[in-house]
Amino acid sequence: QLTMSLNSSTLLNEENRQGLKPNTKYLESPGLQTPSLFQDNPLQKLQLASQEVLEKAKKSGRSKCPRCSSSRMFYCYTCFVPVETVPTKDIPVVKLPLKIDIIKHPNETDGKSTAVHAKLLAPDDVTIYKYPCIPEYKEKRHETALIFPGPSSISVKDIALHLQKYAKKSVCDNDDDCSREPFLKQAKIEHEEKPLKECISSNRSESARLKKIVFIDSTWNQTNKIITDERLQGLLQIELKTRKTCFWRHQKGKPDTYLSTIEAIYYFLVDYHQEILKENYKGQYDNMLFFFSFMYTLIKNAKCCAGKE
Repeated sequence: QLTMSLNSSTLLNEENRQGLKPNTKYLESPGLQTPSLFQDNPLQKLQLASQEVLEKAKKSGRSKCPRCSSSRMFYCYTCFVPVETVPTKDIPVVKLPLKIDIIKHPNETDGKSTAVHAKLLAPDDVTIYKYPCIPEYKEKRHETALIFPGPSSISVKDIALHLQKYAKKSVCDNDDDCSREPFLKQAKIEHEEKPLKECISSNRSESARLKKIVFIDSTWNQTNKIITDERLQGLLQIELKTRKTCFWRHQKGKPDTYLSTIEAIYYFLVDYHQEILKENYKGQYDNMLFFFSFMYTLIKNAKCCAGKE
């Protein structure tokens, strides 16, 4: 059996050979200072399921994927399933408040992407597409948003307001006579037993509800081809509140507000839960970082053993 030091050092060496690069970029706050990446463990307060299964798998070394039989550590990044030494029953399942589509750049190395973590931990709510094979979002743009920074991007707290505008535009685009106020008539006909104000409020709330969020999984230099795809045009764009990455492949010389894909997903869910659902956050989505936090600790320990920290 391999020791923890050997496994973590091996993992670190493999990371270094593959090169360092961020998965997703978010707007930088000039007021932020960049501390040492591993100065403290910012993930230690997460409410995570037991990672004992990963500890055991680490000591056992690489194992076979139950589908393709490839040799992997922890999970197969091509089949999106745990390896034989990591029973599925021991992996937490996270229920998300909306659906997530991840668009992966074809040149993004499978083994370096954290997008697979989301699929492993929220299999019913996450779908991964390899560009250019992506869905058409035009008909659902009033309930779909794209996480990507830019001059027209909004914050999470403003989602509902902007989706109302998208919903209204969608009605006009699909209705030859937008001036006949179909919304009020429908409210009267279908909900005669309810007060009109209640019907209007209910319908507006439903029409402005976000149902799907889209993430791009690629290096920053590769995003241009995807973000300019006509199928993504017209989608509401959202930028996250400034967060600091813990990603071990963080590119030297870049701000620590460049997040990996799984970090971006996690932070969006936390913001959405508090800003849109208006509920206190009690760690409901912390397990989205189940694999990420474990790997972070492995590499941190490897750096300590190598005297690089």
